[in-house]
Amino acid sequence: MVATHHLAAPIPTELPDLESDEYFSETQWQVLFMLIDAVIPSIVAEPSVTDRKAQLCISQSQYDEAYEHTQRSLEYPPSQEKFRQYMEASALDNIRFARLLKRTIQGLPLTSRRQLGRILNIIATHTGSLAATGYYTPVQEQPVHIRESIIRAWNQSWISAWPFLAKTITKLARVCFAKTDPLLHEISDYKDVVDDYKPGPSFDFNFMQFSAGTEPETIETDVVIVGSGCGGAVCAKVLAEAGHRVIVVDKGYYFPPPQLPMTVEAAHEYLYEGGPAMTADGSTNVIAGSCWGGGGTVNWSVCLQPQGYLRQEWADEGLSFFTTQEFQNCLDRVCDFMGVSDAHIRHTHGAQVILEGATKLGWSAKSCPQNTGGAEHYCGRCSLGCGSGEKRGTTVSWLPAASQAGARFIEGFKADKILFDETRGSKQAIGVLGTWTSRDKDGNVHTPESDRVQKQLRIKAKKVIVACGTFQSPMLLMRSGLKNPHIGKNLHIHPVSHLNAAFDKDVKGWEGSILTSVCTSFENLDGKGHGVKLEPSSMVLDMFLFEHPWHNALQWKLDALRCRQMNTYISIARDRDTGRVYPDPDDGRPIVDYHPSAFDRKHILAGVVALAKMCYIQGATEIWAFVHSMPSFVRRSKPTDPTTERGEDDDIDQGINDPEFAAWIDKLEHTGLSSPDATFTSAHQMGTNRMSAHPSRGVVDPEGRVWEAQNLYVGDASVFPSASGVNPMITNMAIADWIARGISRDLKREGRIRAAL
Repeated sequence: MVATHHLAAPIPTELPDLESDEYFSETQWQVLFMLIDAVIPSIVAEPSVTDRKAQLCISQSQYDEAYEHTQRSLEYPPSQEKFRQYMEASALDNIRFARLLKRTIQGLPLTSRRQLGRILNIIATHTGSLAATGYYTPVQEQPVHIRESIIRAWNQSWISAWPFLAKTITKLARVCFAKTDPLLHEISDYKDVVDDYKPGPSFDFNFMQFSAGTEPETIETDVVIVGSGCGGAVCAKVLAEAGHRVIVVDKGYYFPPPQLPMTVEAAHEYLYEGGPAMTADGSTNVIAGSCWGGGGTVNWSVCLQPQGYLRQEWADEGLSFFTTQEFQNCLDRVCDFMGVSDAHIRHTHGAQVILEGATKLGWSAKSCPQNTGGAEHYCGRCSLGCGSGEKRGTTVSWLPAASQAGARFIEGFKADKILFDETRGSKQAIGVLGTWTSRDKDGNVHTPESDRVQKQLRIKAKKVIVACGTFQSPMLLMRSGLKNPHIGKNLHIHPVSHLNAAFDKDVKGWEGSILTSVCTSFENLDGKGHGVKLEPSSMVLDMFLFEHPWHNALQWKLDALRCRQMNTYISIARDRDTGRVYPDPDDGRPIVDYHPSAFDRKHILAGVVALAKMCYIQGATEIWAFVHSMPSFVRRSKPTDPTTERGEDDDIDQGINDPEFAAWIDKLEHTGLSSPDATFTSAHQMGTNRMSAHPSRGVVDPEGRVWEAQNLYVGDASVFPSASGVNPMITNMAIADWIARGISRDLKREGRIRAAL
């Protein structure tokens, strides 16, 4: 059943109550709050100071210069009174900020939270403070200007613990501030929802329900699919349409278009894997979808097919399928079903900078096809869930089609382990065991799980498909007792470095399609398919301000105020070198052990340099590389209008050869992208159950079967033999299509054999 809704704004998604904060002592919380406060404090001019400990005091002339610079920089600057309110406000006085900060800390893995707690304990003492800060007086008793100077000094420390702490503190402050500050949002004219919001239709998935009781309930089916993301959803449609009984389970819940896009706090809670997370060494921020529909619910519509050199590389590893016409047929099928096209794109200013800047510099750039079924889809909020339903992702296309073909669904199901039968001399998967948690009586999921119906389910199946993502799929295999040493290894994450650029016009980059152009001139820097693509990125405030360089409190607060005239870009690498994922010993959550290698960082840096040149040639007035020790590049003169004729005596327009810009580029290349000075991000994860032609080299065979057990398959991006080099959705879906068709053939053949017997 499909329903269309007429709403002026999304239906709010309530957040769960905060858990007890007693994992930190009162002193630990005080230390943390005082450090956070120093990152984005109340800033006042000297005559207006009322609390020298809590307010950062600057001279009246410095304050006036800051306001005048804001007026000059912005096409629509704030009034003097609004500017004063913004500067004077303390983030910690904002209840929404404080609650989100606690919610974020609450969501950290136990290991990380304990590590942070130990450091806070140390610096809360006189002796620990002296060792950590150079001051005998503990941090929590220091005035804000001293606290700010301590964080700045930590960023330069050679003792790795202090830059790591500074990075953690500044990231927490920036993310929570960008998500919640009302004055930043007001002055920037930023809204979580587009002005002409019109939600798309909901789909009734008729999720299976179960009664309370202590006895496990058993369900039988032909195929159980663990995970409803891009791989699982495709498998569900293919197998259901082939006439097989299919059940799809997912630990996440369905949020229909009228509840999307969510607020950033709700999206953090319900749409992503553990919210924003970091690799074990703190070098890389990692985000992964985790909800009904998986990454297909929160990704950005771009649909790039894997390139010829990648297909050949995989074929050369014994996986000849990837150079067959059948693989291309799989790619075409999934694209056709979602209406993939580049015919209805309206490019944003950010996308045009890539297209036009690349052309001016003699590089290759193109439009990116979108899975929007012929719609223009000019929304910019898909990372918070696509409210329009125009993006034909998993919950709009694949899963409804699977339902119409007879598939059944269970949301809120946490898979504990795969069930095996080993009585016949071999390990054969026969189902999945897990716990189902219902919604509450009002259909909500914010209430405590202990207050809702919980039931252990045993789903018996002829075939089991694991498709719960590159992080969770290997965790499930490990929990189920599989021992293949490749499980969890071979992790590729397409590491990214950002670059922000301000322009002399009001661009409000969060309005419009997120990613519709790409520069491809740097994608094969080593001659073996490793390099970077250059793309615009999401302009949801926290997604591009979260690592905008923080040199001091005044600089960052003023930079954030200019966000409506900024664009953000990414240099995204096809990484050659790998990491791994393994379970946290305390709570079993995936720990990501990955650090971008020197080889891959060199390529990412080449991309950042190219992005800076494109932004410069397109008139950027200020450019920030996400490298802490690098100052921004500030353009001293107004960009030349290329349509204006130059006189005989005019100087030649040097373009990117402008001496000041060339010197800044030279400094950036010399500085490089070494952690912790530079920060990386990942939204693509692949390879932890890699496909291989031989059991000694991977986890699954060329048709997705787990080498170690019969009737068990993996059908998500974790089977990629190496990094795809393109946004992985289409590659993921095409491989899932192939695997599902093979499973269908096996089921039908086995059915014929049983019938003959």
